[in-house]
Amino acid sequence: MNALSPEQAAQAIQTICTKYAALALPAALADERACPDNVEGAVRQACLRLGFVPIDADCLAAAWQRQTARTGQFNPRAWPSDPQDFGMAPWPRTNAFAPCPQHLGLYAVLPDAAWVGRMARAGVPTLQLRFKSDDESAIKREVTAAVQSVQDTGSLLFINDHWQAAIDAGAYGVHLGQEDIEALRPHEVQALRDAGLRLGLSTHGYAEMMRADRHSPSYLALGAVFPTTLKRMATAAQGTGRLQAYAQLMQAYPLVAIGGIDPSRMPEVLASAVGSVAVVRAIIGADHPEQAARELSEQIASRLRI
Repeated sequence: MNALSPEQAAQAIQTICTKYAALALPAALADERACPDNVEGAVRQACLRLGFVPIDADCLAAAWQRQTARTGQFNPRAWPSDPQDFGMAPWPRTNAFAPCPQHLGLYAVLPDAAWVGRMARAGVPTLQLRFKSDDESAIKREVTAAVQSVQDTGSLLFINDHWQAAIDAGAYGVHLGQEDIEALRPHEVQALRDAGLRLGLSTHGYAEMMRADRHSPSYLALGAVFPTTLKRMATAAQGTGRLQAYAQLMQAYPLVAIGGIDPSRMPEVLASAVGSVAVVRAIIGADHPEQAARELSEQIASRLRI
């Protein structure tokens, strides 16, 4: 069941690359080694040709092998999308963070508490304070002010990075990157759970989604969907083809698409079945931010019927 002849392997690689061309990135990494003689090897080579980074190609190859064992046959036309084939634990889970809405709607990522308050008053449903500073007292003041600014509004506020300040201020939740969550010690992760904070985690591909899943967060951010100049990205923009595949696999979570998304790109992003779209420049770079926020919120709500 796992062994393939050279002809079968070559055909499987070609089938995967052709059927799933929508998942390919322009700068595809070719693997010129000898033709593999098993399912995992063939899938890995196909995924490398589609431009997946090696760690994601390995993840997909292992999942395809599990799918083959589970179904009793290797089908190169069946992209794996069942969580059990990726080794994910079933729900409910004892280590799960507090839940948040499945559809978080428009998610505005904002630089300071003044912007947070402004967008909360404009009715943006989900907000993130991304305040960059090495001054602990300034961080505490800004986080506290941001939390206070959303009181008596319907907005949910996540604090980027500054998790202890978020706990102290009574924030709704925190958002962490892969490096941030991996840097936390087990008792610090447990402190976040015990405080009842919702946890959002950034992901940029299959391997990072699997690492994030081990923490059972409240939501996952998927990106960057399109190129962005706001921060240096270690991975290439993933595109809407991959976004759709990621969303299908991780549908048990509330999902947030992020990265280079503007109103013109919103329909194809929302077609992937994510429940939220995060924006930065589409609001803070707009001539009329409140109007831009209202139009984006309406666009998302109309598509998701929320």
